[in-house]
Amino acid sequence: MNSNNKSNEKITELDTKTVTPEHDIFIIGGGINGCGIARDAAGRGYSVFLAEADDLASGTSSQSTKLIHGGLRYLEHYEFKLVREALTEREILWRVAPHIIHPLRFILPYHKGLRPWWLLRLGLFIYDHLGITNGGGRKKLPTSHSISLASTEEGDCLKQNYKKGLEYSDCWVNDSRLVVLNAMDAHEYGATIKTQHKCIGIERHAEHWSVTLENQLTKQTEVVTAKVLINAAGPWVDDIIDLVSNVDKKETATKANNIRKVQGSHIVVPKLYEHDKCYIFQNDDDRITFAIPYHEDFTMIGTTDYEIDSDPRNAKITESEIDYLCNAANEYFNTQIKPEDIVSTYSGVRSLYNDGASKAQETTRDYVLQIDENSDFKAPLLNIFGGKLTTYRRLAESMMELVDDILGKENNHWTEHAHLPGGDYAIDDKQKLHGLFKYDYGFLPKGVITRLMRNYGSKAALILGKAESEAELGIHFGHGLYQKEVEYVIENEFAIKAEDILLRRTKLGLRFSEEEKEHLQQWMENNTH
Repeated sequence: MNSNNKSNEKITELDTKTVTPEHDIFIIGGGINGCGIARDAAGRGYSVFLAEADDLASGTSSQSTKLIHGGLRYLEHYEFKLVREALTEREILWRVAPHIIHPLRFILPYHKGLRPWWLLRLGLFIYDHLGITNGGGRKKLPTSHSISLASTEEGDCLKQNYKKGLEYSDCWVNDSRLVVLNAMDAHEYGATIKTQHKCIGIERHAEHWSVTLENQLTKQTEVVTAKVLINAAGPWVDDIIDLVSNVDKKETATKANNIRKVQGSHIVVPKLYEHDKCYIFQNDDDRITFAIPYHEDFTMIGTTDYEIDSDPRNAKITESEIDYLCNAANEYFNTQIKPEDIVSTYSGVRSLYNDGASKAQETTRDYVLQIDENSDFKAPLLNIFGGKLTTYRRLAESMMELVDDILGKENNHWTEHAHLPGGDYAIDDKQKLHGLFKYDYGFLPKGVITRLMRNYGSKAALILGKAESEAELGIHFGHGLYQKEVEYVIENEFAIKAEDILLRRTKLGLRFSEEEKEHLQQWMENNTH
């Protein structure tokens, strides 16, 4: 019997099992791409199920440089399409999530012997204007300009040989909260969001998928069926492809090699200067390094491009990366930093599309979407390679255009003007709203109100309610984290463990002692189910 007859027998056997899929779309991965797609799809009326093996944003999406930016350095690699799209998205995201995104001004000191002045000025001119004629690009953010670094606060913290520089705009984002807010909105539109649910089995049938999930806390399993499977597993995307290939029983299945796993590491040190602007430094290896104010008392420095072939779950900064970042900062700042000055570090693994570039920093940061339709089956697998925080919304739209075509629905772009939860106010009203919260909840320290506003926006009112004193907010776990906020993120933001709250919902883990972390974890275990 030839192979075609075997394939036909397989399809006939599967088709005799009449199955009505429970969902239209099953998404593997609770990072920014998976949650962005879940939100877009659910808002279009699709039935969506998203499974994440750990916590939302527990991988790459919470280990970024926290920027919504066009990617100034990508211009050097002629990625004009990516930069144009990112610059357009920068202001769209700022508009729909003004509580977790805010403008930054960056200082680029001129370093003699590296990129010439004219090239830097030309690059920023393009950065200011790219895409504006097509209705995108910069609208509200101020343009770039030259700046003297002599006898100015921007230059006071720098070595005296840096006399001039350039100043331009980009935006800061609370990266993990961007993921969580997309998941919350997806859930509001009807999507099922399951964290701590690992995909341990995948079966492709004639016209649907069966996915076996294991609850990582209880070890119970369940099977979910869907018409379309979307692989948004980030640095584990090839692992899912391999799993599907093995299940499909391809006779010549080979290990997928679609991505390059590139580790980016950051260090956090006591703050190196008093003002609120950021720095972008040129390095002599043609890379750049950022220095950004971080949680009032610190400066964050990053990132690196370190290619790995190990499990991304074990990502950890190396000694060479620490030395690299310290040396990069010490080239510019008066205050010299040493490894022992580091308060914290974090490392994430970017899944960059393997385009054959010789160096990690030359690999495209653009995303690639791939449809895998096995000749023996009709159920499609859609894979995502690459992508970045800034362009996640457009990636989701592009993915949904493919899904709409597959499932025969009319395309409906809706997310460009839809606020994320808590962001339902105009950018220009941010200070006014903040003032109202300070008036209504004046019993709270200023820093607590600011953090709540920057985390939850208008949703902060759901946490604080009608409280008129700190005592009415319940147990104080430390550093401005009260029981009412903990209960809110458990009930509304899919938090299960203390680390989910401290590392990804509030970013207070930097301040909590081990004893305080244990107290929070014990309370959660005793008071939640």
